[in-house]
Amino acid sequence: MAGYLTTHVLDTARGRPAEGVRIALYRLSSGGRERLAEAVTNADGRTDAPILRQGFAPGRYELVFHAGDYLRASGQAGTEPLFLDEVPIRFGIAEGEAHYHVPLLLSPYGYATYRGS
Repeated sequence: MAGYLTTHVLDTARGRPAEGVRIALYRLSSGGRERLAEAVTNADGRTDAPILRQGFAPGRYELVFHAGDYLRASGQAGTEPLFLDEVPIRFGIAEGEAHYHVPLLLSPYGYATYRGS
């Protein structure tokens, strides 16, 4: 079974999934970043399909959550410049056959992540 990567964005300030968050995925290497995928969260705060299935391999990755656009659209932005705009999360994949789930818990002034299931 091939591994895959999923994500989920929850708006902790409003207590519900964050719909409409644009997410970009990059593979990191000594030569820089290679964009692999882009997706937008649905009404459940998830992407419609795994954000990475093709080309899933051990290595270093970065998910960039375009939180500022979401915060502006949901009326939570506050004063410009925003405290949080793009939220990058760098992580490693060691097991090429595993499911990696990297959620984002988001509010206008803070965020958290963890390896989910």
